[in-house]
Amino acid sequence: MQLDEKASPHEVLIVAIRSEIEAVNIYSKLHDKVKNDLLRRKLKFLVFEEKKHRKILERLYSQRFPERKIDLPESSFLPPIKLKVDSKTSILDIFKAAQNAERMSEDYYKDASREAEDSESRKILDYLSRVERSHYFMIKSEIDLLEKFPDYYEVEDFHFSHDMIHVGP
Repeated sequence: MQLDEKASPHEVLIVAIRSEIEAVNIYSKLHDKVKNDLLRRKLKFLVFEEKKHRKILERLYSQRFPERKIDLPESSFLPPIKLKVDSKTSILDIFKAAQNAERMSEDYYKDASREAEDSESRKILDYLSRVERSHYFMIKSEIDLLEKFPDYYEVEDFHFSHDMIHVGP
C-alpha cells in the first residue's frame, strides 16, 4: 500500500494505531462467533498481538512527538474493510476480510519503514510489517481449514467423523 505523500510522520503513526484498534475489533468479533477451542485461542493470540502493536506504536509516537497528543480519527485512513459483520456474515468472509487487512497493514508498515527518518523507527515499522505478514499466513491456514471443513469453527473440538481410520495394531 502506497503511503500518502502528504501524510506527515505523526499522521502515519496515527493511521497505524487506528489500524491496530480495528484489528482488535475484528478478531474479538471472530472470537465471539466461533466455538472451536483451538481457533478461539488463536484469535485470542491475535487480539493480544494487535494490542501489543498498538502499545509499541503509541510509545514510538510519544517518543517522536512528545509535544503532541495522540488524537485518533474515528476510523482508519487505510482502505476500509468492505464487510459488515452481523449475525448473517459467514466466518469465512470475516477471515478473508481479516487476511486482506493483514496484507494491507504489512504493506503499510513496510512503506512507512522506508520513509522513516530515524533507524529506530525503521526497525520498529519493519518488525511490525513482518509480524503482520505472519498473521496473514496464520489466517490463511485457517481459511484453508474452513474451506475444507466448513463446520470446523462450530465444534468445540475438531473431529474427523466419517474420515476416521484405524492406525496401528
